[in-house]
Parts: sequence; C-alpha cells; structure tokens
Amino acid sequence: METVNCQWRKSSFSTDAEGSNCLELAASGSGILIRESDDPSVIIKAGPTTLRSLITAAKRGGFDQRA
Repeated sequence: METVNCQWRKSSFSTDAEGSNCLELAASGSGILIRESDDPSVIIKAGPTTLRSLITAAKRGGFDQRA
C-alpha cells in the first residue's frame, strides 16, 4: 500500500495531549486510508461507502460496548 505521498488529516477536535487517541485519514487512489495516531504503522483501507457506514455506526453508539 503506497503511503509515502499521503497527506494525513485528523479532526480539529483532536489534541496533542498525552493519552489523546486520534484517527487520521488520507485519500488514496482507490479508497481512504485510516490509521490510529498512536500506532501509525497499522493502516486499513476502506471505500467511501464502508467508511460512511463505520462513522454512522460509531455515531449511533454501535461500538460503545466493545473492548
């Protein structure tokens, strides 16, 4: 997966405080790359529809009981 020229973006609500976990997104030719700022070496790729479903589920609390 090519990530050298990616421009990673994170929410303006994210801070640089210790313990602050942020998801970062980058556009890729055939999808959207997603990584967690604490471990940027782990990257997943999703299409726009899949990412939209993930965000919708998170907003509805679909992952609140998982850990």
